[in-house]
Amino acid sequence: MEQPDQLRELFRMQQALNERIGVRTDGMSEADQTHWVLNYCRAMTQEIAELTDSVPWKWWAKYQKFDQQNARVEVVDLFHFLISLAQVLGMSADDVFHAYLKKNEVNFKRQDTGYSVKDEHDSKHI
Repeated sequence: MEQPDQLRELFRMQQALNERIGVRTDGMSEADQTHWVLNYCRAMTQEIAELTDSVPWKWWAKYQKFDQQNARVEVVDLFHFLISLAQVLGMSADDVFHAYLKKNEVNFKRQDTGYSVKDEHDSKHI
């Protein structure tokens, strides 16, 4: 049996979860998009904070330990919200993949040139 495309499957699963909780990302108005972009950004900010709490960042506290299992869960939580955000913006798994390829190329070019000058136009084609 052939394995499904993993990124597409994540997008499919996230859409199903969003719809189950009443969030329909297809055909959102601009006002709804704005609302949900903010919601998902806030949720990701919280998940980043929870991920940060998984590592011993308090240099003054001796009791802390790295909680790698929780860190992994927080990364997955971030994916949930990031995929939802992409869907709110009308992006499919293929759209994200192709944009990633283009942006990755830009990032490599920036490194090749020393990234000494900010060029606001180098990502406009993505």
